Amino acid sequence: MMRRTLATLVSAFALLALAVPASAQGNLATPANLNEKAPATYKAKFDTSKGVFVVEVTRDWAPNGADRFYNLVKNGFYDNVRFFRVISGFMVQFGINGDPKVSAPWREARIADDPVKQSNKRGYITYAMAGPNTRTSQVFINFGDNASLDGQGFSPFGRIISGMDVVDKLNAEYGEGAPRGRGPDQGRVQMEGNAYLQRDFGRLDFVKKATIER
Repeated sequence: MMRRTLATLVSAFALLALAVPASAQGNLATPANLNEKAPATYKAKFDTSKGVFVVEVTRDWAPNGADRFYNLVKNGFYDNVRFFRVISGFMVQFGINGDPKVSAPWREARIADDPVKQSNKRGYITYAMAGPNTRTSQVFINFGDNASLDGQGFSPFGRIISGMDVVDKLNAEYGEGAPRGRGPDQGRVQMEGNAYLQRDFGRLDFVKKATIER
């Protein structure tokens, strides 16, 4: 009887551990605390609803961006995050946490720009931004060769080294976001999180889990 009770408690604890939100697993509520310097090169594995792709990051390309991405992936920020803006032939964008309480402090957690050392070629990953020194957590992967972005300050920090076929298959039916397109409104994604996306854009693909590869 004691063994059965102990086993039940262990199982219950395991379920509770799985239910702990990302904000408790890392320190996502306080962006300033997530400032670990990234290795010179590292790989980030993204297990998604369409399969797995791997990003190889080279810190020298964009040190500030590489460090931020390393800390976000390592602390679970991208887990259960939707690919909310998928424009065929152009790029796929993601990086708003599904929990508004987690995403809120990151909206103002800006990092300084990095000089553009690499071109926005197919398979290269870059931060989205709204002007100088506005990068936070949103990133995009180029579907095509988007060299026109280079002169606008979009600085790639890594590239897809496996699974680009998975990236190509991410659901693009919603296209551009509102108000220019029929896709999700970023303001509502920030305020309502995955509840909004699941209700109104239920066929979006998503990241199951992102991890730093050893």
